[in-house]
Amino acid sequence: MPNRNNTIAYFSMEIGLDSSVPTYSGGLGILAGDTIRAAADVGLPFAAVTLLYREGYFRQRLNEQGLQIEEPVQWNPEDRLELMPQRVHVPLDGRNVYVRAFRMMIRGVTGHYVPIYFLDTDLPENDPRDRHLTRALYAGDTDHRIRQEAILGIGGRRMLRALTHDVVMNHMNEGHAFLVIVELLSEYLSRHNQGHIDAASAQYARERCVFTTHTPIPAGHDRFNIHRVRAIVGDHPVFHRPDLSGEGDTLNTTVLAMHFSRFSNAVSRKHGEVSRGMFPGHAIAPITNGVHAASWVGPSMASLFDRHQPQWREWNADLRLIAGVPESEILAAHGEAKRALIEHINGQMGSRLDPEVFTVAFARRATAYKRPAMLLSDVGRLRAIVRSAGPVQVIYAGKAHPHDGRGKEIIQEIVRAAGTLRREIEVVFVPNYDIELARLYVAGSDLWLNNPEPPLEASGTSGMKAALNGVPSLSTMDGWWIEGCAEGVTGWAIEGEGQGDALAAAHANSLYQKLEHVILPLYYGDRTGYAKVMRRAVAINGSYFTTERMAREYALRAYFP
Repeated sequence: MPNRNNTIAYFSMEIGLDSSVPTYSGGLGILAGDTIRAAADVGLPFAAVTLLYREGYFRQRLNEQGLQIEEPVQWNPEDRLELMPQRVHVPLDGRNVYVRAFRMMIRGVTGHYVPIYFLDTDLPENDPRDRHLTRALYAGDTDHRIRQEAILGIGGRRMLRALTHDVVMNHMNEGHAFLVIVELLSEYLSRHNQGHIDAASAQYARERCVFTTHTPIPAGHDRFNIHRVRAIVGDHPVFHRPDLSGEGDTLNTTVLAMHFSRFSNAVSRKHGEVSRGMFPGHAIAPITNGVHAASWVGPSMASLFDRHQPQWREWNADLRLIAGVPESEILAAHGEAKRALIEHINGQMGSRLDPEVFTVAFARRATAYKRPAMLLSDVGRLRAIVRSAGPVQVIYAGKAHPHDGRGKEIIQEIVRAAGTLRREIEVVFVPNYDIELARLYVAGSDLWLNNPEPPLEASGTSGMKAALNGVPSLSTMDGWWIEGCAEGVTGWAIEGEGQGDALAAAHANSLYQKLEHVILPLYYGDRTGYAKVMRRAVAINGSYFTTERMAREYALRAYFP
């Protein structure tokens, strides 16, 4: 059973743990899942809260033209999770919405457990409109989002009390959980028979909250009309303090969260700089993201680690000693992972991927700033590179948000380019990217490609997962890669200057140059030399960019300073 004394409550709109529990959409949820696993590994007294999405995010299907078709995910929470007997209610739209919780227990490598509570409003005593509040992730309009965030923040805080957790710290993973602050303030004001926010009430909440922001894009920070928040959640003294919650009639969830948190952080050093520029006057420290090593290392590489550094799951930093493993063992372990990846894709897609051919992977959310189609922007040049430097095959994956029309167009562009290049360069877009497919990609590809437009990548973690498996990155200098790129040592940088289209052209040129003159000649001309880069990717980056290191940093800097 979990240690319920001095609980750190971790609130996240999405948590990704397993493909069969589809309560995540992408990076934010996967990071949350990795954070919880790391908390269990190091023995932090964590309890996590999220919502139960019976329809998940969506299942992605592509037609022959590459058009994304979204379908509900079918799964039965009762088969995977434990129903808890407690019930709480959240007042919304002038009526009580009743909330129950399902529990999943996460066991760490040391035997410590962390519970995750999935909140659900699909109860017969609720109004039919309210039963659908927790049905799907990121669905509905702005009012629907406010209601969901009330279930997470207010309902989550109340549920943890009902479950007898003694919460001493509330970690808001993004502004979605901002209403936990409103609940904390309400507790204080009620206890002191007080109707206004003063220094003492603000300090009460501030001592009990930490906040993590994940996006350097202004549109990624929730902004709600304060009148709609009052109409849905109910009036509250903090909603009459625009100096604490935003500007005029707009409530900015990030601003409110930072005002009432003892510690706020960004998720990379560069992201910290960008965030401080976006929110001047706020102290925003960097804690660079990581990934859960034991969850993302493929079976063949894990076997290699077990032979050479058997305590790596508990002490991830031991992976730095992989620097002494022979290149032949690195190549053999990677070759096994690559064959597993290619057999899976060929079997699913009917493609003709070849395990002897250099394999580039691009797998992340399909959206404009991540520039997924950059590698295919000049098919003539790509053909010339293949003829001069050696064969290449490319595997893609990633969902576009249902309302992201440009993201959907980019997927179609990739599918069209794949058709154009057929018989010369095999390009495959595998639909419905999920955790299981991600594990195959990060372990079995030869090069991890990431080319977002700087400075729009807050951190990025897929390249960290690849590094754990000895897969080097080719990436623009943004997010975590600024901290992880040693040119020609752990991978390679995509370089260039300019703005807009000029910057994109410079980055594309750098990508092609590195591929043609550095990476492919090394891979095909000096496989041992390429294995040295792979080995250093593990020893330098894989050993450091982990959630074990990240969780210890949060404990020392945020939870127990």
